[in-house]
This record gives sequence, C-alpha cells and structure tokens, in this order.
Amino acid sequence: MWMIEEIPVFIYTFLACFSFCFIFKFHKLSHMIAAATGGMLSWVFYVACAPTGNDLTQYLISTIIVSSYAEIMARVFKAPVTGFLTIGILPLVPGGGIYYTMEYCVSGDTDMFIETGIHTIAIAGALAVGVLVVSSLVRLVHMMRLNLKQRIKSKT
Repeated sequence: MWMIEEIPVFIYTFLACFSFCFIFKFHKLSHMIAAATGGMLSWVFYVACAPTGNDLTQYLISTIIVSSYAEIMARVFKAPVTGFLTIGILPLVPGGGIYYTMEYCVSGDTDMFIETGIHTIAIAGALAVGVLVVSSLVRLVHMMRLNLKQRIKSKT
C-alpha cells in the first residue's frame, strides 16, 4: 500500500502529463484532462504493483491498464487512441535507463552499459507488449462484432 506522501507525486504526474497535452496539440480541455488522468493512472498502477517485486511486471500491468483506458477514452470522446495512449504511457518511458545506458557507454563501463541497456530494452518491450495485447484484443472484439452483425443481417 502507498504512503500518504506519494499522493503529491500522482498530482505532479497529472500536471506533467497535462502540460504535454499542449505539445501534442490537444484542442479540448476535456480531452486534455482525460489524457492527463491516463498518465496519472499509469503511475498509480505502477506504484500499486510494486509488491510484485519485478519492475517489468509493474510496467506491463500498468501499460495494459492505461492502454485499456486510452481505448475507452477514444470511444467516449470519438478521438484517436494515439493521443490518449501517448500521454498515458509517458510516465512509464524509461528515460533514466536510456540516459544511464549512454553514460556507461561513453565512460567505457561495458558491463554496466550492457546490463542497463538490456534492462531498458526489456522495459520498452514490456510497454510495447502491453499496448499490443490491448490493441489486438480490441481489434479482435471489433471484428467479432462485425462478423456477428453480418451473420444476423444475412439470416434476415
């Protein structure tokens, strides 16, 4: 369970994601709030999954949840999923891992370079798999609904 001190972190995450909405040219305030909420939710679930003990599991679960949220918000607002998804996974992007990988590369610390590089790639892979799973399931359900409608229509 989280400590009360972590609640401001969630608020800061919301504000950071909200500010990125300007960069990604969101035009409606309601879309910006929904997208920033998705970013905050991704961090909330990342922190909530900390007891799993494996950060890759944290990233995967959080990405699956925020991808589902982005799909729902895209349907609610009749907008592309990409904007909600991009803002939603922004707090999970392994920027520190990329930075330290390059730092170890430049300084010549090969062992740490390989270790952090592989871990950073694994995090990016977890993010990609999470998005892929949800996107594929949504597409599968959509195709099944269309197929069912066609069957019903052909019977009548």
